[in-house]
Amino acid sequence: MIKQIEEAVSFLKGRGFGEPDVGIILGTGLGKILESVSVEAEMSYNHIPYFPTATVEFHTGRLIFGTLSEKKVILMQGRFHVYEGYSLQDVTFPVRVMHQLGIKKLLVSNAAGAVNLNLKKGEIMLIDDHINLQGGSPLAFKGVEKLGERFIDMSAPYDSEMNQLMEKIASEKNITLHKGVYAAVVGPQLETRAEYRYLKIIGADAIGMSTIPEVIVANHLGLSVSALSVITDECDPDDLQPVEISEILAMAAKAEPDMISIFTELIKELKN
Repeated sequence: MIKQIEEAVSFLKGRGFGEPDVGIILGTGLGKILESVSVEAEMSYNHIPYFPTATVEFHTGRLIFGTLSEKKVILMQGRFHVYEGYSLQDVTFPVRVMHQLGIKKLLVSNAAGAVNLNLKKGEIMLIDDHINLQGGSPLAFKGVEKLGERFIDMSAPYDSEMNQLMEKIASEKNITLHKGVYAAVVGPQLETRAEYRYLKIIGADAIGMSTIPEVIVANHLGLSVSALSVITDECDPDDLQPVEISEILAMAAKAEPDMISIFTELIKELKN
């Protein structure tokens, strides 16, 4: 994997990708932040050596380098999922590449369904902790110790300083920002009523199919990481309604301006 990372980094550096301060992974329906980025270089995933290819139709599949809030950033427009048939090492390969390009901080967004019914569609949840239900770890492979400590501590996987800054920014901008626990399942099917009851019992506030692998690898690499979930559906097992992907995208679009506002202001306030 080290050789593959080096080849991908060399390829990107040769095509205008400089040294970013911050990496950003954009989840479902959350691409408009690019309108605020002064783009210097971009590349489709299928042109980057060893990168997976996004197979979900609403995940675009581009890596973008530029300036946002006076800082150099690298953005993943579209991410990879276990449910697409990729391994956890494939899903997190871009995080390792961004780290080698120079990022020190990683911001992640996703779309999620709420089992905590205090969270409403179109609102945002700051992830304070997580539950990994994806059946594996992106660190469970031979030779991982060559890339970082094998047994990483996960007592505080999300950066408290960045989280506190986002809470302050949300308060100042009158944005409703919940804080809670995110659980990641494999998917791609949504959950049954019984599964939603189980997830609530074990302490989850919101459910998705991404993010945790990237956060684990960010911790493995010593990156500060924070993540926001856009609540796109409410998952009440006692009144569970069918969910359409079009509605999920609409709710993501509704929350997107607030998420962009929080991320752009956070990046502005971050110290190098």
